[in-house]
Amino acid sequence: YWGGSSAGIAGWGCGLGLRGIGGYLLEPLYEVVHAQRGATVTLPCVLRARPPHYKVKWSKVEPAELLENIILVTNGAQHKTYGQLGGRARLRRGHRNDASLTIAGVALEDEGRYRCQLVNGLEDESLSLTLTLDGVVFPYQTSQGRYRFNYFEAKKACEEQDARLATYQQLYKAWTEGLDWCNAGWILDGTVHYPIINLREPCGGRLLLPGIRTYGAKDKQKDRFDAFCFTSAVRGQVYFIQGHLSFKEAGQACRNQGATIAKVGQLYSAWKFSQLDRCDGGWLADGSVRYPITIPRTHCGGLPDPGVRSFGFPNKEQRTYGTYCFTVK
Repeated sequence: YWGGSSAGIAGWGCGLGLRGIGGYLLEPLYEVVHAQRGATVTLPCVLRARPPHYKVKWSKVEPAELLENIILVTNGAQHKTYGQLGGRARLRRGHRNDASLTIAGVALEDEGRYRCQLVNGLEDESLSLTLTLDGVVFPYQTSQGRYRFNYFEAKKACEEQDARLATYQQLYKAWTEGLDWCNAGWILDGTVHYPIINLREPCGGRLLLPGIRTYGAKDKQKDRFDAFCFTSAVRGQVYFIQGHLSFKEAGQACRNQGATIAKVGQLYSAWKFSQLDRCDGGWLADGSVRYPITIPRTHCGGLPDPGVRSFGFPNKEQRTYGTYCFTVK
């Protein structure tokens, strides 16, 4: 089910097709709800009937931390929200038995598993739903070269580029869509992997099947790798300014137009969701020079597949490139 830009609502059983999961809660027809960043999305939790005295508790399950973060608690008449996510959450209240949770302004960190728990005296029952963001995974390394990030530095680097560390599921999906990268990188759970499609000797050899190569869990403080970042749609526009600009001049050129120099994640988002296609290298906020290609052609990198091409991190005084700017819509 596709959430679109306004609301994504998973269905639930009704009429003769009810599929109860034990008592008062109806089992959703869809256990996965899809959305883009910035959308408003609804996670369904519908009561078959209302017990005389009950509470419904919504929480987000955080497997890596072995805990649940409470978002909202309601007794049917009143409700209370908790935490940062609670500030963007409300009950949908489509009808008197509707305890569905609506989240506004979906953020990258909202992806994950949610639980709706009905507490009825000494008994309780619950259902789980997964919120998945449509997005793009990109490999990221520093200007000093590969394998320079410990886990915490990798996490910060992704966040500075309008992204976050990818989950394994996001990396796997990116691999099925064509991501082929020979450098190992951190992902959100603290494990290290790299996705291989085209077999070659430096990347695990030619005898293994294509797939996700894994190094498993590594020391988050001491071990150093690249990062796999994930970003989703942005509420803004990335555009190119032609010129022969130094890095400093590139930033000023964007500011002169009321914009900011684009981040790497913003360029990937524009390539993925707005089909931005430009055969000109441009400065980005991290000091790298890249350009997005949706229609591969010989004179634009020569590679057969769409992607964001990179010229690496040139000398910031070099006046060879234009710049990519970002403006909020």
